[in-house]
Amino acid sequence: MRDLRQFLIDLPQRVPEIVGKIKHLPMADKLGVDDLAAKAETAATTIGSYIFSALPHWLSHVFDLLTAVFLCIYFMIEGDQAYAFLLSLIKPGSRARLDVTLQKAELKMSKWLLGQSLLMLCLGISSIVVFGILGVRYFVLLGVLMGLLNIIPIAGGVITIVLVSGVAALDSWPKMFGVLIFYLIYVNIENAFLTPRIMKSSVDLMGLTVLVALMIGTALSGVVGALVAVPTAALISVLLDEYAVKRGSGEDQPPSLISSEKHF
Repeated sequence: MRDLRQFLIDLPQRVPEIVGKIKHLPMADKLGVDDLAAKAETAATTIGSYIFSALPHWLSHVFDLLTAVFLCIYFMIEGDQAYAFLLSLIKPGSRARLDVTLQKAELKMSKWLLGQSLLMLCLGISSIVVFGILGVRYFVLLGVLMGLLNIIPIAGGVITIVLVSGVAALDSWPKMFGVLIFYLIYVNIENAFLTPRIMKSSVDLMGLTVLVALMIGTALSGVVGALVAVPTAALISVLLDEYAVKRGSGEDQPPSLISSEKHF
């Protein structure tokens, strides 16, 4: 919160610095930099004021988060009884199959969430440490954003690294290059070492599935919807795989369909 408040205060004042750097670029005089600078400064002031004034509204969602936490506690305490009661409403002939399917879904959700949380934690902590060493402004805020948005495949990393490198470039080009080099090294380490070991026992969800689930969950229920979006997508994928996907012998199916069934 301290970093966010300081960022909103500094944002309008940093626009002239950005313009000064742009003016040194080739062909900058033909881009109408001064006019763009005036518009950007006005927009920055407006955005900063809006975000700052909207903070109380955002903080009101803390109640939603607390509600979700209490629901999780109750489900942990009485979840077995509720689960048994719901199964008792199903016909005996279909009960065993549904039970096995839901157990598979639970295993898939828990493994994916644990693995993804560890990856987010690794990126968040390493980003805070490296950005702090490099002297990047608001390094705690930016490190937290790096970790949180890592849940969005590809797009989350691209958005955050563009934001962080832009903030670092306001101070100096070496800081920006340092941020880019760190992220390039980390991505290779994550893909070659962390992901295969952390996620090796989980059934991966497709990146498109995760992205669409997050968009739908956020649109329906805001922060709480985003929190339960991916586990819900994992549950739905297991139910569809069990009850909806029609599998043949494999000979009459195109290779792309067979591959999608394996990785859905």
